[in-house]
Amino acid sequence: MNSKTRWLALALATSALVSCKAVGPNFQPPAPPATAGYLMPGDASSDIARLTPDARVAGAWWKGLGSADLDRVMDQALAGNQTVAAANASLERLRQLTNAARGGQLPQVDVNAGLEGERINIQSLGFSGFPNPTLGLYQIGGSVNYDMDLFGGLRRTTEAAAAHAENQARQADAAYLTLTGQTAMAAVQIATARAQIATAERAVEEDRKLIDIVHQAEGAGGEPASATVSVRSQLAQDEAVLPPLRQQLAQARHALAQLVGESPADWTAPDFDLKDFTAPAEVPVSLPSSLVRRRPDILAAEATLHEATANIGVASAAMYPDIKLSASIAQTAIPPANLFSYAASGWTLASGLTAPVFHGGTLRADKKAAQAAALQALAQYRSTVIAAFTQVADVMSSITEDDAELAALDHAEDAAQSALKDDEAAFKLGGGALLPVLDDERNLQLARRARVLEQGRRLADIATLYVATAADWRDPKS
Repeated sequence: MNSKTRWLALALATSALVSCKAVGPNFQPPAPPATAGYLMPGDASSDIARLTPDARVAGAWWKGLGSADLDRVMDQALAGNQTVAAANASLERLRQLTNAARGGQLPQVDVNAGLEGERINIQSLGFSGFPNPTLGLYQIGGSVNYDMDLFGGLRRTTEAAAAHAENQARQADAAYLTLTGQTAMAAVQIATARAQIATAERAVEEDRKLIDIVHQAEGAGGEPASATVSVRSQLAQDEAVLPPLRQQLAQARHALAQLVGESPADWTAPDFDLKDFTAPAEVPVSLPSSLVRRRPDILAAEATLHEATANIGVASAAMYPDIKLSASIAQTAIPPANLFSYAASGWTLASGLTAPVFHGGTLRADKKAAQAAALQALAQYRSTVIAAFTQVADVMSSITEDDAELAALDHAEDAAQSALKDDEAAFKLGGGALLPVLDDERNLQLARRARVLEQGRRLADIATLYVATAADWRDPKS
């Protein structure tokens, strides 16, 4: 066999070896769930949740709430939130580590150069009468190293690194989606607290008007002087409601400042108002089979499962032989002029085979551990899916109850308003007692506060439904 034939045979053999299939299981995404809905049979459902295979909204989801102030604050939060910034930085780090792992599959080429100076001690060699010479040794060269990765250990390592980066990418998406939900919640909390404060201040004002009415009745002799005691007691109770509400408002404003990445002293939250929000007529909700392909935490769990599956291949490849090739060339000369002459050149070609023989069961244990880790990741994936479906079901049920409670509170407020009007008119005419008026006043204020609180809760539940169903947080106009 001539030299050309031998080199051709070697090239073909090397090509065959390099093309060996990577050992270990190839990852397949888990099959989508067969369930078609979220609620238990018999659960009441709200008309606002519309099940659809592809739940898309026109632009970013929070625009469906109709608040221009929220739109502006959301832009600030997406640009300045530090949690999101940290998630993006972590994602970039893992992407670069993936690139580094991918580069490890390619030949590694290095260049080296050196200069050595040495003064030779002639006397130590038994010669005398000669000066000790000083020599300079110049060297330049390069080397190439290549792991043939016969059974795909490096390829599986790169696959695992890419899956890990994918996990972080999905976590970054989750951070963005969570941020939009928290920002909308804080805005709704501000609006709800302001509405509760306005309701409480209205109650205080009406208490004072009632005190004036009682004073007039006392002057006319229709009520004893002690009649104002009960009214003043109610006034004090209504005034006591205001400080906690103002504290809630301050905390919601501070929380919103933190979400936009600002200190409370350097940023002022808008005065959100409940009437500035428009609850959408319906919210598109992905079918379960689609939600698993959209929700970031589910996709992050899937990426973790992918990484664990690839690690089985890494552990499996360690149980098989591996071949590493290397080559180097060096030009070495004492006079610099001879550095690039053929006589000053030297080279090496080498190949090395490593095959595991006995490792005390370590390699087999590593593979079993990787398989167990994959089973753990699969269980965590399934748990994440079930938790996501449960959250969607809970929020859908909450909105249904919100609608029912708002309707009941509307009736309660109307009834309390009507009763107060009748009993107050009778009291002014001297035909009624003060106690029914106080009871009616109390019932009306409680109904108003409960209704405002429920309005805010319903808006918050709608925002939660958007987030739970992984609605779009990216604005196509941005």
